[in-house]
Amino acid sequence: MPSRLNPYISFDGDARQAMEFYEEVFGGTLSLNTYGDIGGADAGDAADRIMHGMLETTGGFTLMGADNPPGTQHSPGNNISVSLSGDDAAELRGYWDALSGGGTVSVPLEKQMWGDVFGMCTDRFGITWLVNISTPEG
Repeated sequence: MPSRLNPYISFDGDARQAMEFYEEVFGGTLSLNTYGDIGGADAGDAADRIMHGMLETTGGFTLMGADNPPGTQHSPGNNISVSLSGDDAAELRGYWDALSGGGTVSVPLEKQMWGDVFGMCTDRFGITWLVNISTPEG
């Protein structure tokens, strides 16, 4: 298998809901493992929390996420965002609509000075998404 680089998002108890939401947005196959699955009785209150989640789509996207391990503090940062780009305007607008719904739009999805259609939003789970629809070269 070749090396891959994938976004891995930390959550504070709502990883299952977030990963299921992303499955609705992008489609694909979602696998979720809880702390209880790997820790048995030692998992305690965290037994139902997600230890590792992975969404793999037919379009080639892989998105991973998990709830913070028991006993660790969730420290969401503002130094990472997830970028979606390409030239399939209908597909990317569909992702935009789903991700921005219930979230906050900081840059509306519209034509930008560099010629592409671009937007930035933060979804309802606090994750920032950048969507860029390439302008066909003509």
